[in-house]
Amino acid sequence: MRSRYSAYCIKNANYILNTYASSQQKMHNTTDILQFANEVSFIKLDVIKTSDNDLYSYVEFKAHYLVEDKHCQLHENSRFVQECGLWKYLDGELFDPPEIKIGRNDLCPCGSSKKFKKCHG
Repeated sequence: MRSRYSAYCIKNANYILNTYASSQQKMHNTTDILQFANEVSFIKLDVIKTSDNDLYSYVEFKAHYLVEDKHCQLHENSRFVQECGLWKYLDGELFDPPEIKIGRNDLCPCGSSKKFKKCHG
């Protein structure tokens, strides 16, 4: 999960595509992945919990990002499957977190304790 988040941060669309489960790769492409990565600015990843069963591993996370002056979150419970010894993203259940408008003098949502205008603003 963390490596996929990092790949979005550095806009490595090939890595993201290659970490999809083989059954999912044909439904995605690097152009769409890169378009999303270029439209947002990722600022923080919170891993909420992880769990496993005999077939899958699950990671609930919140990926915090900025779009213009809004703090948004991608809150998901992701499901991973092992293929050829590597964990691959299969799918996930999305939650519907709110978008929060950020004022210039509000604290930056990245957790730096700086004002938004002096940090990511």
